[in-house]
Amino acid sequence: MEKVVSGIRPTGNLHLGNYFGAVKSFVKMQDEYESLFFIADWHSLTTSPKPEDIQRSARVILAEYLACGIDPQKAKIYVQSDVKETLELYLFFNMNMYLGELERVTTFKDKARQQPDNVNAGLLTYPTLMAADILQHRAHKVPVGKDQEQNMEMARKCARRFNHIYGVDLFPEPQNFYFNTQAVKVPGLDGSGKMGKSDGNCIYLYEEDAAIRKKVMKAVTDSGPEAPNSVKPDVIENLFTFLRICSDEETYNYFDEKWNDCSIRYGDLKKQIAEDIIKTVTPIRERIMEYRSNTQLLDRIAQEGAEVARASASATLKEVRKIIGFR
Repeated sequence: MEKVVSGIRPTGNLHLGNYFGAVKSFVKMQDEYESLFFIADWHSLTTSPKPEDIQRSARVILAEYLACGIDPQKAKIYVQSDVKETLELYLFFNMNMYLGELERVTTFKDKARQQPDNVNAGLLTYPTLMAADILQHRAHKVPVGKDQEQNMEMARKCARRFNHIYGVDLFPEPQNFYFNTQAVKVPGLDGSGKMGKSDGNCIYLYEEDAAIRKKVMKAVTDSGPEAPNSVKPDVIENLFTFLRICSDEETYNYFDEKWNDCSIRYGDLKKQIAEDIIKTVTPIRERIMEYRSNTQLLDRIAQEGAEVARASASATLKEVRKIIGFR
């Protein structure tokens, strides 16, 4: 059976972008593949989280994974820092990567602009740590969002380069996996292209109905269509993306027709979006609360997942050491 690996950084709660961009893929894949999903607490160090937040955030994300439908009987969930073998493979991959190619990675350049006083080495080598997360399990597929496609290409480069340097066929080149035919990019409510925690434009899976309605009603719009059948500007296309992922086809077509004949009322559109988001989020939110109250269960699931992940990573590292020349 093919292996699937992916993870999410515990820098806060899961939001709709995480859910539609990755977690729905996780749920779909656990029935079809040997799946390992991890909570990337080492990755979170690139943004300097407070020490007291790290363990709390890991438990929060684990509870939310479970609430979204990941079944620990089908897929193993573990915390990245519980698998120390990852760091050794990360070191080996860093020895084969070049400064120039790491500096050209878009996510590095974006983060360097966002946090100019904290452009750390971990930020630069984020792609090689991600490659180690994936390749230690010799994964074949990785559920990813649109923003991770370049990092996935770097992971494939790590696999190809190692195989080429040592004349082996150890690592498969992991392929991107999307819940739909292409990556789902959930927009921000502020009119930006992507929902993200750092931009403050998220709807979180734990949020109450009133908070969701308030956020959606503040979403950025324009003055309305000026001619029939005109192209939707980005801020309006963003709203229609929410309809596409949370509403039924009939609802989408209704508002699309209203746009095309210039009779659309943004207030009505936002109210519909809010109610459909609430319909999506409410059962997940209720399950989150149940899981978060059971820390013993969360810790047991994480421990069981770590045991499986360590065994998988250790088997790979044993071969890697032998190939490179270490006893």
